Amino acid sequence: MVTNKDLASDFHHAMIAIYDKAKEACDYKPTRFLQMVLECGGVKTAKRLLAKNEVQTGLQTLWECHRLDLSVEALVLKSRFQSLFTKEELDTARDRLIAHGYEFFKETN
Repeated sequence: MVTNKDLASDFHHAMIAIYDKAKEACDYKPTRFLQMVLECGGVKTAKRLLAKNEVQTGLQTLWECHRLDLSVEALVLKSRFQSLFTKEELDTARDRLIAHGYEFFKETN
């Protein structure tokens, strides 16, 4: 049985993984993002980013690279991690991705 603590740990590692993938796929190195994840943890960082009214430059950069799948918003919306976030946070993530033309596909994992 997966506990919330295990799920939060998995999410934290997934946040670091999207940093690494964005660096490789888009030559994008969001160092402040990585610093926040390492200092505050993945869940807290995602919640902070979703609470901001303005769209983060990272989302714009990933959109330009055609890799919105590597965004915090897309990670938050994975069915596996949704229980870590409030309905409002999930709505914010979904709205931001829709505003950038993200096409939602059924998850395979």
